[in-house]
Amino acid sequence: MFFAPAVRTARFVPRALDRSFERFVNDTFPSGPQRSLNVEQDDKTWTLSLDVPGLSRDDLSIGIEGPVVRIETKADAKRPFKAAYELPQAIDVTASDAKLENGVLTLKLGKVVPVSQVQPLAIN
Repeated sequence: MFFAPAVRTARFVPRALDRSFERFVNDTFPSGPQRSLNVEQDDKTWTLSLDVPGLSRDDLSIGIEGPVVRIETKADAKRPFKAAYELPQAIDVTASDAKLENGVLTLKLGKVVPVSQVQPLAIN
């Protein structure tokens, strides 16, 4: 395995490095049995389907921060589970919902529509 250390300075501290390390740890050391994740997308939403057998909706906590979805169990859950996924675009929380049926957690995550910040400039 090849590992290249990352140097952080006061000017350059990207959050992508933190997410890259989090993805590396999640992929290398999965919690519990190997997880099954299916991702589909259309123009307005992403649909994530994740196997979480033996967990109820009261056991799970889902947090969304920008393009990152974090799923983890609460402290009193029967078995621990923790995962984080980064999507290529920010998530609209108001247009998103989650459903748990038969051990399969399905997240429908709305995409944030980018707003153009173009300002017209008059020519003199």
